[in-house]
Amino acid sequence: MSIFTPTNQIRLTNVAVVRMKRGGKRFEIACYKNKVMSWRSGAEKDLDEVLQTHSVFVNVSKGQMAKKEDLAKAFGTDDQTEICKQILTKGELQVSDKERQTQLETMFRDIATIVAEKCVNPNTKRPYTVSLIERSMKDIHYSVKASKSTKQQALDVIRQLKDTIEIQRAHMRLRLVLPGKDAKRVKEKLKPLLQIVENEDFDETLEMVCLVDPGCFREIDELIRCETKGQGSLEVLSLKDVEEGDEKL
Repeated sequence: MSIFTPTNQIRLTNVAVVRMKRGGKRFEIACYKNKVMSWRSGAEKDLDEVLQTHSVFVNVSKGQMAKKEDLAKAFGTDDQTEICKQILTKGELQVSDKERQTQLETMFRDIATIVAEKCVNPNTKRPYTVSLIERSMKDIHYSVKASKSTKQQALDVIRQLKDTIEIQRAHMRLRLVLPGKDAKRVKEKLKPLLQIVENEDFDETLEMVCLVDPGCFREIDELIRCETKGQGSLEVLSLKDVEEGDEKL
């Protein structure tokens, strides 16, 4: 799509329009495609890389600029760059049905990929393929939400899939070292957070190698630091406890 602005004949190409209604009027800005979400996520910091022009329109496609008095009334300022930032942050991104469908399909695949990377079959300790996760998501009629991050939705998917397939977050393998005077007390507090204790050795300190749910990592770390006043330690041995090699039949 190419757009001409009659006032200055600037040709705008590869346009994404962000729209906002304020004070009963519609205001639009012209952005580069694929840059709006980068700005909102914080990945893109340079406004010039996002905006086609630091101008506010009432209709981008017709090149109709917004009047200064309307901007001042609606936004309390006529500084177009500041208004562009407000619209960019809070406005509604206009996309075609085809673009929206493509975006949702890409997010669907990304969500399935995250789930496959984070999870295993608890019986075999083996990861699932992305295609199997995608099929399972279709079986539960999972509907992608464009407004939520893929990571948030992946956690939702994992919870929902537990009703239909054997799936769980792959355990992390940790080494915990606790000073002798605190060992017994802290170990009791850690017990509910540890899935499996693989090895335990006590000399002057208590050293344990254990498997934990990734969701408990932060709580375990904080508990050890606080309860041992920084004398204990935690080491990540592996992010995922997964069976390697070919499966034996």
